[in-house]
Amino acid sequence: MANLKVNIGSLSLKNPVMTASGTFGYGEEFADFIDLSRLGGIIVKGTTLHKREGNPYPRMAETPMGMLNAVGLQNKGVHHFVDEIYPRIKDIDTNMIVNVSGSAIDDYVETASIINELANIPAIELNISCPNVKQGGMAFGVTAKGAAEVVSAVRKAYHKTLIVKLSPNVTDITEIARAVESAGADSVSLINTLLGMAIDAEHRKPVLSTVTGGMSGAAVKPIALRMVWQVAKAVKIPVVGLGGIMSATDAIEFLLAGASAVEIGTANFIDPSITVKIIDGINDYLDRHHFNAVQDIVGALEI
Repeated sequence: MANLKVNIGSLSLKNPVMTASGTFGYGEEFADFIDLSRLGGIIVKGTTLHKREGNPYPRMAETPMGMLNAVGLQNKGVHHFVDEIYPRIKDIDTNMIVNVSGSAIDDYVETASIINELANIPAIELNISCPNVKQGGMAFGVTAKGAAEVVSAVRKAYHKTLIVKLSPNVTDITEIARAVESAGADSVSLINTLLGMAIDAEHRKPVLSTVTGGMSGAAVKPIALRMVWQVAKAVKIPVVGLGGIMSATDAIEFLLAGASAVEIGTANFIDPSITVKIIDGINDYLDRHHFNAVQDIVGALEI
């Protein structure tokens, strides 16, 4: 069996397969389907400083080879997470990582500070695709300046592994990646969902209550793969790849493009055991091609 261990900054993963935030709950929901300890990490659903009700229904829609969602970061807030969720998940034998979101820099900083005190949470993933309410609703992650500002502020308050999740809804994602690297990110994960929409032609109305939503699933993979390849060449910090990974072969393609680890998202809704199948598939690939370690194929694309 090949060595599947990888490092994301100072964070050590037993293998490169993690779950994408918002697609795996808090992990415990999938305990009946897989051995959670086999995963490299579980990134729990988005957590904000205060309780959020999310967007009105309908807020999900199927698309060819994918789905649209506009859930709106529904969660009960970081204090509920600390008091109610953390005690239940803190002893799961894998890296439990919290996805942190906010509408203002102060929100991000305070949420990250609270999570920093939790001994069994070794990392956070910073979702900078949230709208900055002080800048007219523009997402932090769509400008290098905005991205750097929020990451720099969080870096001062958070002292463990800081992964920054990048939005694909930008002109040049490498510019954003370099900005957050300079601001103190230990790693970047990409891509977040692509902005899309669906229309009910019979009723001449949008399907989603918010009109637009985030598109994920198999259809986004070529775009995600291209962006991971570009970013991996542009920064020195580890890259975590996600977007349309539905099989072990998909995951391997991201590793070859330069990702040190991957996240599985929409595929979890189709097959709740897909993550462990992908871990086994990566190991089989390494054995068949006579690689001793998964690190041997990271960035090994021949051009």
